Amino acid sequence: MSLNKAVACGLVGNELSKQITGKCEASIGRTAVAVGSGAAAGAITSGAIIIGVGAVSAPVTVPLAVAGGVIAGIASLFD
Repeated sequence: MSLNKAVACGLVGNELSKQITGKCEASIGRTAVAVGSGAAAGAITSGAIIIGVGAVSAPVTVPLAVAGGVIAGIASLFD
């Protein structure tokens, strides 16, 4: 996992939360959507969705998905 990938996934998750909720202001609902979107972006970036979650992809998938979700949640609070 690289930090720039985690940040990119988090920012994508934040932008997706704006489109999904239709709101730009910070709220608990948008933060929840941002965290989920960031985690999904991290999982997709690591290849877990294409390869399938398994023992080989888990060491890369979990940290990138978690970091993407955390960064997305933080970004949604300060947007």
